[in-house]
Amino acid sequence: MPRTEPDLVIKNAVVVTADARRRVIDGGGVAVSSGRITDVLPAAELAAHEAGAGRVVDAAGMLLMPGLVNTHCHAGDSLFRGLVEDLPLEAWLQTVWKAEAAILNPETSRLGSVLGFAEQLLSGVTTVMDMFWYPRETVEAARAVGMRVSTGGIFFDPPGVNGHGLERRKAEAERFFAEHAGADDVFPAVLPHGAYTVAPDNLVAARAIADAHGGLFSIHAAETLAEQADVGGRYGRSVIRHLDHHGLLDARTVLAHCVHLDDEEIAILARTRAVVSHNPVSNLKLGSGIARVPDMLEAGVRVTLGTDGAISGNDLDLWLALRLAAMLHKGANHRADAVSTQQALDMVTREGAAALGAEDRIGSLEPGKFADMVLVDLKRPHAVPLFDPVTHLVYSTGRSDVRHVFLAGEQVVRDGVLTRLDIAETIAAVEALAPKIAASIA
Repeated sequence: MPRTEPDLVIKNAVVVTADARRRVIDGGGVAVSSGRITDVLPAAELAAHEAGAGRVVDAAGMLLMPGLVNTHCHAGDSLFRGLVEDLPLEAWLQTVWKAEAAILNPETSRLGSVLGFAEQLLSGVTTVMDMFWYPRETVEAARAVGMRVSTGGIFFDPPGVNGHGLERRKAEAERFFAEHAGADDVFPAVLPHGAYTVAPDNLVAARAIADAHGGLFSIHAAETLAEQADVGGRYGRSVIRHLDHHGLLDARTVLAHCVHLDDEEIAILARTRAVVSHNPVSNLKLGSGIARVPDMLEAGVRVTLGTDGAISGNDLDLWLALRLAAMLHKGANHRADAVSTQQALDMVTREGAAALGAEDRIGSLEPGKFADMVLVDLKRPHAVPLFDPVTHLVYSTGRSDVRHVFLAGEQVVRDGVLTRLDIAETIAAVEALAPKIAASIA
């Protein structure tokens, strides 16, 4: 059978594959056909692919890596960036929910999500697990910008922003799975807010929907001491024990935060194979605490990284979360090896993909996977000399270093500019809405 000529070849890059062998190729690249990687090769072997390629990108002076995966976000809350400050989570949430109730509808949720996704895509994030009130608009926003998203039906016992009751929420969750079954760019999920805002029977109902469709299940868990006290007081069990008691934990469960865990709870997470989305920026800014990430890793718990929303962390910078995940626990535990450099990078690449059940499609540069890729500029003062590319990514790289981003081989960021839409229009619309947002909590 004749060899199919690639649509795209990227050459002369330092390639960080994030594959199972954690290969780094100095002076290599990839060949891409029909949106998927066909080869990851050093320069000498890649040259044979160039002649018939539809497009060749010379990435000299750049590092090629897989697109980053953010496993916990509320992109639509970018509308409220910096609105509520210097409060602990519980008091902070009451003000946040007031603002959301006044401002959010399908149109404004889409607007905020476009803003949040644009911020992330420009920094090299190509896949996001996002929990927000209007999941269809979330998908529309992700597609408008050019990224993959995991989202779906929200469960929340109070009326919330959209005023839906349980039966409506269940119907909406079912409908989301039906509408997005088989989509390459959507990983459907059911996302209850938390064990303190969703009753046990309703959590079980939400989980049943996820199970019926083979979907993901994500929930805020053990974020604060107050949450632990609330859930323990109501149900006689800590948050993780409560979730485990109701059969809600397995490899398709993504638990946001997990700041306050004891040894037995960490063992439960390891036994059930539930995934933790560590959100260090949000946890620090809200004064929630520092998660026991080294202990989780040592116990075999899969740990990934999230930004949370821009309303709690003020931006959606996964590179900052990455650096904190690598550094914070060294200082907190007085151990320079508490989280290794490779473990940290895995959290935003292959482990993030595995958390979404998508390790066969994204999270590393390997033949057969989607060509979701990032080119990082290495010709900056803080990037030389370069002794170890992985160390550079974790400790030196910032989002402004991201030059180009590809989604399934399509260039969705070129020289730091989105290619699918003019973000200036979104920015203008958000700025026009800002006075009303400010007045919502006055």
